[in-house]
Amino acid sequence: MALQLSDYQDIIDDLGDTTNEVLEANWQEAARVFSPRGLDTYLRGAAGLKSLGRGTDLVESFLEAAPLVAREVGEQAVSELLSAAIQMFSKTSASVLVLLFATAPTAAARLGELELFKGYLSLLNHLLAQAPRALRPMLEKLDVLLAHLTLGGLRRWAMWGISAYRNDFNGQAEYFGLKNDSAMSVMKKEQRGVLFVDVQRRLIMYLRALWGRDFFLRPTSGDFETREGYRPYIEANFIHLPDAFDDFTLPNGEKANGMDVYRAAAAHTAAHVVYSRYYHDAQGLTPLQQAMVGVVEDARVETLAVKDFPGLLTLWKNLLPADSQDNSAASVLGRMARGLLDNDYRDDHPLVEAATALFAQHSERLNDQTLALDIGLQLAEQATFLGFQYNPRQDQPTNPYRDDNRYLWQSPDDPENTVLLPGQTQQVRKYVSVMEMVMGLDVEYAGDDAQEIWVLETEFFHDDGTTLNEKEGKEPVASPVHYPEWDYQTQLERPNWVTVLEKRPKRGDTDLIEQAVAKHKPIIQRLKRLIEAAQPQGVIRQRNVEDGDTIDLNAAVQAMVDIRMGKQPNPRINIRTRLQIRDLSVLLLIDLSESTNDQARGAADGVKVIDLAREATALLAEALHKIGDPFAIHGFDSNGRHDVEYFRFKDFDAPYNDTVKGRLAAMGGKLSTRMGAALRHAGQLLSQRASQKKLILLLTDGEPADNDVRDPQYLRHDTRRAVEELTRRGIRTFCMTLDPQADQYVERIFGAKHYLVLDNITRLPEKLPALYLGMTR
Repeated sequence: MALQLSDYQDIIDDLGDTTNEVLEANWQEAARVFSPRGLDTYLRGAAGLKSLGRGTDLVESFLEAAPLVAREVGEQAVSELLSAAIQMFSKTSASVLVLLFATAPTAAARLGELELFKGYLSLLNHLLAQAPRALRPMLEKLDVLLAHLTLGGLRRWAMWGISAYRNDFNGQAEYFGLKNDSAMSVMKKEQRGVLFVDVQRRLIMYLRALWGRDFFLRPTSGDFETREGYRPYIEANFIHLPDAFDDFTLPNGEKANGMDVYRAAAAHTAAHVVYSRYYHDAQGLTPLQQAMVGVVEDARVETLAVKDFPGLLTLWKNLLPADSQDNSAASVLGRMARGLLDNDYRDDHPLVEAATALFAQHSERLNDQTLALDIGLQLAEQATFLGFQYNPRQDQPTNPYRDDNRYLWQSPDDPENTVLLPGQTQQVRKYVSVMEMVMGLDVEYAGDDAQEIWVLETEFFHDDGTTLNEKEGKEPVASPVHYPEWDYQTQLERPNWVTVLEKRPKRGDTDLIEQAVAKHKPIIQRLKRLIEAAQPQGVIRQRNVEDGDTIDLNAAVQAMVDIRMGKQPNPRINIRTRLQIRDLSVLLLIDLSESTNDQARGAADGVKVIDLAREATALLAEALHKIGDPFAIHGFDSNGRHDVEYFRFKDFDAPYNDTVKGRLAAMGGKLSTRMGAALRHAGQLLSQRASQKKLILLLTDGEPADNDVRDPQYLRHDTRRAVEELTRRGIRTFCMTLDPQADQYVERIFGAKHYLVLDNITRLPEKLPALYLGMTR
């Protein structure tokens, strides 16, 4: 059943009337080109753009452009386009993003392939980082640029402009807007002969006319650092041709235009698809053997094609070299290819003569798939005897149209090309139930080289109460989470700049926590009573309201008396009954940097900052546990931007028991304080709560710092940015700092009335619970 626009009523309501009209106008085209999943991405992408608050033009341009992009290069390109726009969101204006969407259909139509479209988006992102002012004029002239340039040519043209006008903003605008001579001359220099996008349909019709079947053609660019280069190739049933071909100089000095080269390349690769098969018994061949087998196989499929279509002989023969002076490996292989196809060609090189003689001798075996393998191995043996030197990286074919023959060596049955070391086997991860684990597990402590790894969704406990992970002695590493960081100097956000790794906290002696609770038991009891008194739970009657559940008789009688006396009565004669509950979630985030191991100021000898922090956390946790408020206790430290360690001592849904107390007892300080990343990760976890009020209580003993940052202002500005992001998401952040010098920076980071500098650190255990009471009133 086809999806209707009414199925997404929640999104439609958020977009607004004007945007909905644009959506309705493009819905039929979108429903035709998108799958159900693609439609969902399309509409939710529009809703996401709406939530950015950059105006309706941005959303409407996306709604108009996305179906056109999907029609040209597939619906995955829409996801890539959205991702690119989100990355550019904080670095440029909304009008530039509107231009990005408006010109995306042109780019998709001219590039014609998803990977090239992704390369184009990557180029725009790079251009935005290097020369932000150049992006708008280039997008305004994109139709002209892509009408003459390939993606590689556009990249080189843009890089030249960045290099020449790096510090000249007016020059950038003129160059990228095609308003000066340099832009036109560089564009003319990078212009190629014939572009694939201009001849793709003609080539498809050409091949269909020859073989009466459809072939799938895709463009590829040799400017990427990939193995394709500018040679055609066949992979996954697709024929990949270069995105442009220049005119080719023939042996007689004449030139063949790029269209003839395209016809030759398309016909040759199509002949491979029709006549060639994967050589399953050709594993382990040397590069020289593969080259010889490939040359003979090329001749075999071309000879079969010429028998059916004689006109192809002239097309291919003219593009093959006939120079007998150069004895390099590339030249010899090229002349060998010419001799195998052209019976009138003569060459006195021993390998060329041997190849033509063997091929003619076995001419009756042209339909035999093993012909090329038999002749190629014989030629390789003779070439080795003659001292023939072949380097596959350097000795590239001198003809422009033949493919790289990977089609012969890659098995079509391989689901993916997995590179394994000698003797290594593919490891399998199997997710099993508890009973399967208990009854069928062979080796509990197998190493990382095991062929099969069994995984449980929960911990696997032994009879003594310890888990398999704890006995193994190896901390499980959670999937890394990447967050951006704010660079105050460039006023740009560095995407995916910092990595947060959640680590398993260690267990310690729970007696430390029990002693702290016993020591401060009166404080805990008083705090519990204060919190309950400040925010009572249960049924509350609110009097003196106009609309309510019942009538307040005393107020009603007084109103009647006022009426009899000619006075204006009070209309608020009702009572409203409501249920009040404490709907909040609190996350206590503890700085576990190396400085917390220092001696606490004003405390007895041997008492560290981390000891007081542990004691204060225990008091607050005990009070919250008695009240029943949901709370979490997390900690963090950092060792550079690639390793921000995050510890979950207690999560919201986890019980406050001896396990949590043991983790708190084992808290220790190490490394540095990358505060912004930790706050973002804590906010991400807290945002998953459905509570009405959300609070992050940060306990630290110093300013943000890390070992890979020299500028002290960098992490301060990033932490301030993180606090602002949390505030916009409805999460309050309060900092309790133990640094006596914190007045110099803490207010600029967290804002006025959102921090407390604790001068007497020994009062931390009683101040932290009292602070919580004040923050949650």
